[in-house]
Amino acid sequence: MKATHLKDWTALDDAGRRDAWRRCGSIARNLQSKLAAFLEIAESVDAADDGPLAGLPYAAKDMFQAPGRQPTWGLAGPVPDLPEGPKADVLDRLDRAGACRVGYTRMTALAYEPSGINPLQGAATNPWDPAFAPGASSSGSAVAVASGAAFLALGSDTGGSLRIPAQGCGLTAWKPTWGTVSDKGAMPLAPSLDTIGLLARSARDLKRAAPVISRRVKDMGEAGRPRRITVLNDAMAKSEPSVRQACDAAMAVFAAAGVTLELRDGLDLIDAAGDEAMTVMQAEAARSHAARIDDPVFDETLSRRLGKGRAIDAASLAASLDRRGAFTDLFMNDLLGGADMVALPVMPIRTPLLREADPASPDFQPRTLYAMSAFTRFANYLGLPALAVPAAPDDRGMPVGLQLIGPRGSDMALIEAGVMMQETSTWHGRLPASLEPSRDIYGDLLI
Repeated sequence: MKATHLKDWTALDDAGRRDAWRRCGSIARNLQSKLAAFLEIAESVDAADDGPLAGLPYAAKDMFQAPGRQPTWGLAGPVPDLPEGPKADVLDRLDRAGACRVGYTRMTALAYEPSGINPLQGAATNPWDPAFAPGASSSGSAVAVASGAAFLALGSDTGGSLRIPAQGCGLTAWKPTWGTVSDKGAMPLAPSLDTIGLLARSARDLKRAAPVISRRVKDMGEAGRPRRITVLNDAMAKSEPSVRQACDAAMAVFAAAGVTLELRDGLDLIDAAGDEAMTVMQAEAARSHAARIDDPVFDETLSRRLGKGRAIDAASLAASLDRRGAFTDLFMNDLLGGADMVALPVMPIRTPLLREADPASPDFQPRTLYAMSAFTRFANYLGLPALAVPAAPDDRGMPVGLQLIGPRGSDMALIEAGVMMQETSTWHGRLPASLEPSRDIYGDLLI
């Protein structure tokens, strides 16, 4: 049976764009009982008639401040000791560009969970199959976009929390170069690693939106298409067979377009830099949320995870941060080696079943959580930009993501590579099969 696809924002005509916010709001409300992507859905909006993103419906992870609203940060209720502040910079940039907020999406507690599970307030449901994890802390945003309730969604990525749900939900995700997008008004987790980025169904939509939220606009102009990509051969080989096959198929698209593929090994660097990222994440998360570590409302897993950071002293944290320069040099010389970008899977494993990733389940496998971010953490540690793109389905019909990582400041080149790939690939933008019975609610948003 031919797959049903959702349109990109850039594919809508003027009438479709004027109607998009109403349509997305209706989809959000119709699917909320099934998918639980949102904590709050807007009832109305003053849609803008101009601006680079005029009328574009977007969702925002529940970690951003806005006047008159207290975010929950994934906790059981609004953060009680958080002073009201101005609108988060990234919300302000989108709103001033004419984008329209559909609502705020669910996240994991303190954005500190790779599976997307949240025992404190419930979690969003993977629209491809509810038996599978939606993936990481930006999962609500991912579910909103995958289900057609938004064209774009804000999320954060400290160790993979944009790229992991992009795989789980079959989306395209942009993790910016560290510092490119302002985090003012956003919940901190590990400030040396934190990035604010975007989820969309297509790289073409990201290409339109990324310069709007960047505070380095001069670095976000047109970029050329890739000529050489380093494929991390040992990362591919270590991945599960159907993950490797899906990523190989994606790389074949680049090869067919004339891109030169160079095979190199890089797992030693990825593993070592990923370990440093864990040190920084644990230490800085414990410091960012020191007042909440012993809060009895926290579940045991979150309290234990935060508690580990207290054992990391300031000298150890500083030493780990000091080693970033040497690791960056190794990435540039040994992995990139003159190529435009590096390619590897988002995860070495298929998107796991919920029961394998839930610490409360008797079938929980701790190594699963570690594996989910094994190929993503190093980019945060090095401050590098990354793009996750849907590659192909695995042997269970779930999406697999390919990850492209470039030198600092190469954000638009990565997005352009995604545009190039999606001109001929057919996987991105698919409506999850579980939503086919609801296709009447999509109207002219379907291709």
